[in-house]
Order: sequence, then C-alpha cells, then structure tokens
Amino acid sequence: MQKQINCGIYLLEIKILQKFSIEIGKFGKVTFEKGFYYYIGSAQKNLHQRILRHIRKSKKLHWHIDYLTSENNSKIENIFIFPNYPKNEECLLVDSLEKNFHQSHKVKKFGNSDCNKCVSHLLFNKKKIDYNHLFSLYQSTVLFIPSSKEIF
Repeated sequence: MQKQINCGIYLLEIKILQKFSIEIGKFGKVTFEKGFYYYIGSAQKNLHQRILRHIRKSKKLHWHIDYLTSENNSKIENIFIFPNYPKNEECLLVDSLEKNFHQSHKVKKFGNSDCNKCVSHLLFNKKKIDYNHLFSLYQSTVLFIPSSKEIF
C-alpha cells in the first residue's frame, strides 16, 4: 500500500464552464467569468481529506473556495500537490503564478483571510497554465487528476 501524502500545499485548477454569480459571505455577490481559476491552499495535516473535500460537490460551505467548488458550473480539472511544503510557501506560489503565468486576481482577499502579503489566493486566466513550465519550476510537484479512481 502506498503511503498517503499527509501535508503540504496544493493548487486547484478549476474550470468555469459558464459565467455565473453567487453570494459569498463578506464578499457579497461575486461573478465568476468563464475560464480557469487557480486556488492555492495548504493543509499541514490531513491533506488527503482536504483534497477529497474539495472534490465533493455536496458539502457544508465553510471556506471561501467551497462556494466555488460546489457550483455546478465549476469543475476541478487538476490538483497539483507540493508535498511537505510549509504553509508560508503558499504566498511564494501565488507570487510565482502571478509572474510566470500572468494570472490576475478577480476577488481580493479570497482564500487568504489569514494572509496580509497576497491580494488573494485565487488567481484567474482565460487559458490553462503551461504544465511543463509549472513542473520545471517545481520539480517535486505531484499531479493529481480528480477523475482518477485511485486517490493519491
């Protein structure tokens, strides 16, 4: 049996199939354009369970990202795991994605209420990021495809 990755940071690639608007707590009504959103998060324990939770459409809405991932017009295309990366690496990944992949912020303070360095931990682009470029920047990245029967 393969050992599960228990901690690290992760990058959710979320495809928005059709523009929609939803109410999200303190943000009020938020409109999500068609395209690709990249959410950077961390789990310093129980990473496996956190990822499984993100994949489920039906869940109690707790974190900002839950509102987006539970929508029918959104689909998690890929999940990139950065095994054993500490929580503070989240901000470095956000910065790297902004610079290397020309990402923009659609909702300020989304997913990073505990961070004062980043505009948000949710990035947007009309196009997918170049995976080869991502892997060249982060050699230890694990690609996880949610449609797979085997969960890391």
